[in-house]
Amino acid sequence: MMSNYYDDKDLRKFGKITEWSEELGNKFFDYYSEVFKEGALSAREKSLIALAVAHTEQCPYCIDAYTKDGLQKAITKEEMMEAIHVGAAIKSGATLVHGVQMMNKVNKLDL
Repeated sequence: MMSNYYDDKDLRKFGKITEWSEELGNKFFDYYSEVFKEGALSAREKSLIALAVAHTEQCPYCIDAYTKDGLQKAITKEEMMEAIHVGAAIKSGATLVHGVQMMNKVNKLDL
């Protein structure tokens, strides 16, 4: 059996981060809770954004959490996949636009 660094059971232990830094951990969770409250964006919209970001950040814990959260919020498979494609497009566009920086450097150094 092959083991890996990622253990899905660790997601359930996330709250334990306050044990080694109670003040900062609590501040994070207070902030996190505020961010995901209904506001200008619905909880459903925030879940889709979180799912797309989870993929661009490549966080397996967040992917699991926001896939489940999305299903609980009646987000369809098609909506999830479209959100992931939006994230992928932004991530690849951000990579490619940095090519302009490289081109500028080459033009500056190419005598």
